[in-house]
Amino acid sequence: MSGPTVYHIPVCPFCQRLEILLSLKGKRQQVDFHVVDITRPRPEWLLRKTRGTTVLPVMETADGYIIRESLVILAYLEDIFPELPVAQRDPYRRAVENMLTMMEGAFGTQGYLWVMNQDPGRRDALRAAMLKQYERLNEFLVEHAPRGPFLFDAFGWAEAVFTPLFMRFWFLEYYENFRLPDGPRYTRVHQWVDACLAHPAAQQVTREEVIKLYYDYAQGAGNGELLPGRSRSSFAFEPDWRLRPWPPKDKYTYSATDAELGL
Repeated sequence: MSGPTVYHIPVCPFCQRLEILLSLKGKRQQVDFHVVDITRPRPEWLLRKTRGTTVLPVMETADGYIIRESLVILAYLEDIFPELPVAQRDPYRRAVENMLTMMEGAFGTQGYLWVMNQDPGRRDALRAAMLKQYERLNEFLVEHAPRGPFLFDAFGWAEAVFTPLFMRFWFLEYYENFRLPDGPRYTRVHQWVDACLAHPAAQQVTREEVIKLYYDYAQGAGNGELLPGRSRSSFAFEPDWRLRPWPPKDKYTYSATDAELGL
């Protein structure tokens, strides 16, 4: 019997967390990752499998069942590949891990709200809201894992969940000139972010790839949506992102053409 198949977008953070978990377990080759082009309508064969759902990733199990939601898929993979557990087994430590994981929704939403913002008058408020998210993470880590760098002894479940978001927020550095400040309110989370970004199991994407592919997000268009005057999405597979020029950093007063983006 063949293994499960994940239908995914390679640069999507919710897809990458599955790859990180499998890499930690040494099971990456046990799951088939099928790339979906989000610049085109979902193929009919995929919509039949998902009953019309277009959100990715989705997993098809070896028995043909469909599982949605990245955290649910993550838990399924943890269960079917129990060797080298990534999630904590002690009930209290698992609860702490889950409490931190529950914070990823608001954290991720805030980052995407900011990068997609097109109103320069909202930048300061959005920056403050993003800093508040990091401050909340810092407070949690100081309470539960003051010595660090990870939540527990090693890169684990919470790190697999958050690291792809830390990587995607490279687009905030580039398009919003955002840097996490120094100082006691961010010292512990700074340590955590740096350790997560450096971990060998989490190197599926690069900063350059994120910046180039997410250009349209910085212009307020997500999930393959086309901007006015454009005929191709920055998420297009071709030309390869490595062959494209770096996009303009100014997202508020200028919008690049297909040609300027190497599309």
